[in-house]
Amino acid sequence: MDFNCTFTHHTAKVNDVRLHYVMGGKGEPLVMLHGFPQTWYQWRHVMPALAERYTVLALDMRGMGDSSKPLNGYDKRTVAADIYELMRQLGYKRINLVGHDLGMMVAYAYAAAHPEEVGRLVVIDAPLPGTKTFDQISRDPRAWHFAFHSAADIPEALVAGKERLYLTSFYQGPLALNPGAFTEEDIDEYVRAYSVPGAMRAAFDYYRAFPTDAEHNQESAKSKLQMPILALSPSSIDGGKSESYMVSMMQEVAKNVRDGVIEGSGHWICEEQPAELTRRLLAFFQ
Repeated sequence: MDFNCTFTHHTAKVNDVRLHYVMGGKGEPLVMLHGFPQTWYQWRHVMPALAERYTVLALDMRGMGDSSKPLNGYDKRTVAADIYELMRQLGYKRINLVGHDLGMMVAYAYAAAHPEEVGRLVVIDAPLPGTKTFDQISRDPRAWHFAFHSAADIPEALVAGKERLYLTSFYQGPLALNPGAFTEEDIDEYVRAYSVPGAMRAAFDYYRAFPTDAEHNQESAKSKLQMPILALSPSSIDGGKSESYMVSMMQEVAKNVRDGVIEGSGHWICEEQPAELTRRLLAFFQ
């Protein structure tokens, strides 16, 4: 399948934010939400196969990629409201959702706000603010950036002009099991997206909103999600364990959670093991 023949780029104005999204395929809508330091582009390897069965929409969330970069609104409930409004504009009432990293937090916020309008939910490798697991993961040395990104002003000052060095430290650092999965072209695209004015500030604001997210999520968890949920984690974290941290965490907020560990992968599952991720997604959504 030729990617550029199947998928087209679009923008939409929602809630005073301009959202960029890439769309293609046919069938039920399947919405894919990226993490940091990535954009819609992280899904490029899995989108073609999914588009044979679903209408795939991969978005740049507010402040990220080619979407606009407002000065506020980075709590995940607000970001989810952007996506909900976009779905309304496109005429979609019920969707399936996939979220990785920060996108996983937004996907949960969407499902918690509109549980009857999410058919199935996939959450990939990130701790959810407000859960016991989040507090544990935040103390892991591999999550050092949670605290750094949450500091006021300092991250922007230190990273300015050094975006390539900083971002590459994620793709090729301790979070990766297969750092060679990122080509120079891939890194160029991510560096382009995060080097535009306001991009790094917006990204850091996602982390600064974690305390607010925790309050929202603890409130939402009073009514556990009922839809089928697939919780995926990489073998670099959960290899050999009887139960992944993702499934135990999601059981704090949901009732119908399935477990899955992606073998031979670090955090960047979309790039490190795209074929296996595609297989898992197709099996879960069919």
